[in-house]
Amino acid sequence: MTGKTTLRGAKIATQASQQGPYGLIEDGIIVISGEFIEWVGPRRDLPDEYTELEAEDLNGRLVTPGLIDCHTHVVFGGDRAQEFEMRLNGASYEQVARAGGGINATVQATRAASLEELIESALPRVDAMIQEGMTTIEIKSGYGLEQQTELNMLRAAREIGKRRPVSVQTTYLGAHATPPEYKGRDDAYIDEVVIPTLRAAHVEGLIDAVDGFCEGIAFQPKQIARVFDAAAALGLPVKLHAEQLSNLGGAQLAASYGALSADHIEYLDEDGVITMAQAGTAGVILPGAFYTLRETRQPPIELLRKHDVPMALATDCNPGSSPLTSLLLTMNMGCTLFRMTPEETLAGVTCNAARALGLSDRGMIAAGQRADLAVWNVGRPAELSYRIGFNPLHKRIFGGQA
Repeated sequence: MTGKTTLRGAKIATQASQQGPYGLIEDGIIVISGEFIEWVGPRRDLPDEYTELEAEDLNGRLVTPGLIDCHTHVVFGGDRAQEFEMRLNGASYEQVARAGGGINATVQATRAASLEELIESALPRVDAMIQEGMTTIEIKSGYGLEQQTELNMLRAAREIGKRRPVSVQTTYLGAHATPPEYKGRDDAYIDEVVIPTLRAAHVEGLIDAVDGFCEGIAFQPKQIARVFDAAAALGLPVKLHAEQLSNLGGAQLAASYGALSADHIEYLDEDGVITMAQAGTAGVILPGAFYTLRETRQPPIELLRKHDVPMALATDCNPGSSPLTSLLLTMNMGCTLFRMTPEETLAGVTCNAARALGLSDRGMIAAGQRADLAVWNVGRPAELSYRIGFNPLHKRIFGGQA
């Protein structure tokens, strides 16, 4: 029985729905074998074969699956603090843009950064997330908007997974915005840059999924469909920034391609929710952008509940609309801004976040799952979304290693 250890004296939020709220086990034991969980259950049910294993007593601490941030733009160049300050001093969106702000400011800074600079600037943000129990992160491209920089963003994301004890899922987001050199020529940009770069990145093994931004200020459904067709031809799953500022039917388009998720979805209607439910497409809720942009239209939480659409929750970490690196604060925002329950927010950053990334080997504490765990100095799961600006993490376990 060498190479196996146990965690005992734990309150375990397994996130296994059949076990009641949080899938909670009050006096539980987890048996870890290498990178995976071999057994989990109440102390009274521990099989005899595990009774003599080396054990760590957690003294009643809460254990959850390692947290998963399923929507981030954490790799980018520069920052947008100056325009944040300008807006608060009364500058209009147009004035900010004329001063060099907006997404194009990030595009220029990202294009100017070397691969190593992109990695080094992203690592402190990723470190902050790791320190709050995050074990899996999705990282998007989308600030290069030309082939070499888009590839470098994806290369940087892959390298982060080598330099830090964290699983990285990469998402290609070439269809994020039209760059200045293609202004007024959105279709040409899709054909000449987005799709060829998608194919080049796939050849290099840099893509786990493909995303797009379907919105009046970005791309129309027919343009996104061309990108998704190219992704499907390569066997790549898709997801979509949809219904953030208006309802163009992006979520329904995404669902028609069997998308992993539709994200933002503030303007999503019931027809879109039903289509997502039928396709098994998760809804990713992003309160950081709602908060930063001071939006008033909330995502349709009640409709998502009604139709049993899995609700994931993520930071949307990016330099413009959500400079947020705390999943714990994101959970609090989900409760406070959108009236999600603490149980829903924990599911949103564990089992439902895993689903939004198409990952079946994490997000729950169960036999056969990765031993990605977070141990907390709290007495009940609701404390994780209740506190503001407080990190109760005791220890983080990644692939069985603390």
